[in-house]
Amino acid sequence: MREILGRRRKLSLKREGRTAYRNAALMYAEHWQWRVVPGVGYGKPAGRRAPSGQQCACPRPNCPVPGAHPLDPGLLAATHDPRMVRWWWTRRQDAPIVLATGDKVSAASLPASAGADALSALEHFGFRLGPVVATPTRYYFLVAPYSLDELGELLDSQDWVPTSLRYHGDGGYVPLPTRDGTAQLHWVRPPAVEKETCRPWLPPIDTLVDALVRAGRTAPDGDRLRF
Repeated sequence: MREILGRRRKLSLKREGRTAYRNAALMYAEHWQWRVVPGVGYGKPAGRRAPSGQQCACPRPNCPVPGAHPLDPGLLAATHDPRMVRWWWTRRQDAPIVLATGDKVSAASLPASAGADALSALEHFGFRLGPVVATPTRYYFLVAPYSLDELGELLDSQDWVPTSLRYHGDGGYVPLPTRDGTAQLHWVRPPAVEKETCRPWLPPIDTLVDALVRAGRTAPDGDRLRF
């Protein structure tokens, strides 16, 4: 009997793990109106190894964002239509969730060590933060949508902007965790949903730029966006 119960528990946990992606994707899309699309995931040996040791399922041998980028369907297919989202994650239950930025939400990201420094500084000075996603290599600060013109004016006021600081606006994307997340992908600052809008509050980019630039100056520059 114990063995049977143990098997049932394992099957239940496995089933919950698979539905966690679908449930999270539906929450982002249906309730928050964030456009999402399945990530390519892991599997094929030709891809670059992710920090977890898994390999990207895309055909690129040196994929800069293993597993956590769109492939088929592409980023342009990202939607908040719950019927499409449910169909995608029913077919691919363990597909990573990729957020298409620039519509309802944008982001800025730093290498993990610099991102942690920026987060500590912003919290120390009492800035109101929105959701923050952490991966083994980067921190993603989710913000309200911004235009290229707005971003250009903000950066023009800086003496120097590190290339390790990335901006994810229109046409960009970032990975999103499930509700509980994993060691490889989780919320450092979970979304705080407002009663009035039933959506997470997002800060304007101009309140974070100075701290992100200062923290980014301590991180090595690079020309590749790593997951």
